[in-house]
Amino acid sequence: MFQATTYSNRRKTLAEKLDRGLLLFLGNEDSPMNYTDNTYRFRQDSQFLYYFGIDMPHLAGIIDVDSGASTLYGTEPDMDHVIWMGALPSLKELAAQSGGAHTRDFGQLGEDLAAAIAQGRPVHFLPPYRADNQIRLSKWLGISLDELNSRASIPLIKAVVSMMAYKSPEEVAEMEKAVNITRSMHIAAMKATRPGFKESDLAGIVEGMAIAAGGQLAYSAILSVNGQILHNHYHGNTLQEGKLVLGDFGAEAPSHYAGDITRTFPVSKTFSARQKDIYEIVLEAEVKSIEALQPGVPYRDIHLGAATIIATGLKNLGLMKGTISDAVEAGAHALFFPHGLGHMIGLDVHDMEGLGENYVGYDEDIQRSTQFGLRSLRLGRRLEAGFVLTVEPGIYFIPQLIDLWESEGKFSDFINYDALKAYRDFGGIRIEDNVLVTASGYQVLGQPIPKKVDEVEELRDV
Repeated sequence: MFQATTYSNRRKTLAEKLDRGLLLFLGNEDSPMNYTDNTYRFRQDSQFLYYFGIDMPHLAGIIDVDSGASTLYGTEPDMDHVIWMGALPSLKELAAQSGGAHTRDFGQLGEDLAAAIAQGRPVHFLPPYRADNQIRLSKWLGISLDELNSRASIPLIKAVVSMMAYKSPEEVAEMEKAVNITRSMHIAAMKATRPGFKESDLAGIVEGMAIAAGGQLAYSAILSVNGQILHNHYHGNTLQEGKLVLGDFGAEAPSHYAGDITRTFPVSKTFSARQKDIYEIVLEAEVKSIEALQPGVPYRDIHLGAATIIATGLKNLGLMKGTISDAVEAGAHALFFPHGLGHMIGLDVHDMEGLGENYVGYDEDIQRSTQFGLRSLRLGRRLEAGFVLTVEPGIYFIPQLIDLWESEGKFSDFINYDALKAYRDFGGIRIEDNVLVTASGYQVLGQPIPKKVDEVEELRDV
């Protein structure tokens, strides 16, 4: 937790952004794996953490816009809690840690909400994503489960985004902790890789390191020789000479701020000539995209700049053809680069995604595209100082997508399908860093993580 005044000041600022009513923040509960007492590792709701700062289950918070007062709802620990979980702080002690909120028993929350509704006071809530909280909200507010997300408060969503999008120095410090833990994980995976190992051997190493550092994985690790599958969480393949390993994984710091880093490296000691050619294109796109970061620049423009670098590099290799600007405008490059250049990152690896990507990554001036590839860009809006985001270009050879487009004759003026036949078993390459936008440009978070070809090969030569 940060200092108590951090949370009280955040709540005060949020209350000033809305006109009237109650702002409801539900914390998370323990979630059963296969029966009630066997639970997944607890993860608190990120918005509850941001405004109340307490990393424990069975809590909720209300900010009264009209009075400015905050109330923390929970249950006083009894002897059963002590026996099974040890001594726990009282509700008043938790309230003091969160910046001086009043306290009420959790069982009174439904009654208090009902009283507010009877008085004609609006109850603002964020889109719920956990089933138990959905059921509670439906019962307390008299809204059907099917309607809950559409009834979430847009003014509250926008107000929360307007605060959480800008990272304070203390938040950036926590994110650098997460990135530095992640750095150690990536270096360990690159050093440990051997032909004959399983992907699961590497996955076990990196997850263990995240837990050993006092946190956990920020998201399920992508660690695969099939890097062309963008969200590949399967770890059963055996590592073989001549293949590439794509590792996209990150740690949560104990504070829950996330790291999200991708590195791609050979199972062999060195990259092959063909692998190096593709790798250098991706690296150039990543480095030049980072160098382009500054306030006022639409991230969509930087994404398209990365696409242009990728298309140009592929044309130089004979895999694309025609006029590059026309190819990128048409979206032909998305055969190889079908995702967005990056997204916001903070307490969530895709920061505030549960509030709605378009509220976070777009605005009235820059709307989301419907074009394949570009439509997957989660962040398109103009950058501002205080944003922390990922920069993660990639090149992928997806046989099924190649076959589909070739059968349709799609973008045949821009894509050399005959030349692609030699790359069907290539896999994919992605390189990713986490970057703070500053008033004068950018700051790559954390200690440098090897990504130049010679740096990666030096780690592999152990």
